[in-house]
Amino acid sequence: MSHATHRDYAGAKLGMWLFLFTEMLLFGGLFILYAVYLHRYPAEFAAAGHRLDLVLGTANTVILLTSSLLAALAVTAVQRDEGRVAFRALGGTILCAGLFLGIKYAEWSAKISHGIYPGSPDLAAGPPGESVFFGLYYLTTGLHGLHVLIGGVLLTVVARRVKGGRVHAGDYIWLENGALYWHLVDLVWIFIFPLYYLML
Repeated sequence: MSHATHRDYAGAKLGMWLFLFTEMLLFGGLFILYAVYLHRYPAEFAAAGHRLDLVLGTANTVILLTSSLLAALAVTAVQRDEGRVAFRALGGTILCAGLFLGIKYAEWSAKISHGIYPGSPDLAAGPPGESVFFGLYYLTTGLHGLHVLIGGVLLTVVARRVKGGRVHAGDYIWLENGALYWHLVDLVWIFIFPLYYLML
């Protein structure tokens, strides 16, 4: 009986790692596309990058790093059979996800209100490299934002299971896989932030 439980646990972890690998391939492809167009339009990418809000980008980086730390603390707390601490740590992670999305919404709204969005007349009248930059910016950060939203929902489900006692020191694969997914979301942003906000 215990062997069957162990196989399920291992299979769930392997399945999550395989899923995360496909996610890394997806974002890796976007980063390669970014590098190709950066080589082609270096001046236009630099000019477009300076139009992004470094303060908001930095704030979101701090928020995601904090959320990742809280997710790791939740796993440690469950391993110690401290369900209440784990629940609170997950609550903090979910709150960080909401803050991240709120800031990203504000940043996108500001850009769109200034006519900076794919297909806008302002970008169409400018150098083609800037249109490419913002097309990649919206695609990459939009896809990442969708992952933040999915991660927030997933961790909400996990938090409910922790509160209900269905995730505990003897069985915490839901939490472990949820935290792994969240660390991937954090890792992807660690690449996005310097590429779009710092290096140009």
